[in-house]
Amino acid sequence: MSIATGSHGRHLTRRLVQLYAGLTLYGASSALLVRAGLGMEPWNVLHQGLAGLTGLTIGVVSIIVGAVVLLLWIPIRQRPGLGTVSNVFVIGLAMDGTLALLPDGHGLVARISLMVLGIVLNGLATGLYIAARFGPGPRDGLMTGLHRMTGRSIRLTRTLIEVAVVTTGFLLGGSVGVGTLLYALSIGPLAQFFLRFFAVPEPRPVDAAVTPRPPEGAILRR
Repeated sequence: MSIATGSHGRHLTRRLVQLYAGLTLYGASSALLVRAGLGMEPWNVLHQGLAGLTGLTIGVVSIIVGAVVLLLWIPIRQRPGLGTVSNVFVIGLAMDGTLALLPDGHGLVARISLMVLGIVLNGLATGLYIAARFGPGPRDGLMTGLHRMTGRSIRLTRTLIEVAVVTTGFLLGGSVGVGTLLYALSIGPLAQFFLRFFAVPEPRPVDAAVTPRPPEGAILRR
């Protein structure tokens, strides 16, 4: 086995571990926000509202909604990756599994602690699975696909989608509160912070590794 091939194999193993650890932790952190009862992430507001309406668990609803959103990728010509499909199933299963083990938070201090821990772990989980580079989640892919089709900014597209999701979820009985606001304000900086720690080096082609290149041909990547 060449050095380049061995390095690629190690990177692949690390990426797979990061992907599934991140998705599992994401589901577990979302469960903490459920137990805190102080407001949830935008999409889980919708999932919780639908769960109350249908009698299904919030994790099962998350899987169903993720699959429906993934079907919406077809007309906007998005291509799913391993991370996309795994996102649909792993997060919902991890959320239900954690909820089955985790008791409700009693007292304001305990609920606030669960909320803060859930948000921080969610940011860590986001950094883990995004850095693995196995494709976006179905909801993120919907956002980027609509951005490409409509020409609207990512910020506007995401805002419109999440406002619609939160509003619908709230009307169905989903939990909106200080946790929802705190999540919206902090998840971006938290995810960016953790991405720096979990970024996996992209393997260089074998010929690039063994063939000298002039300085002027070098490409700087962040």
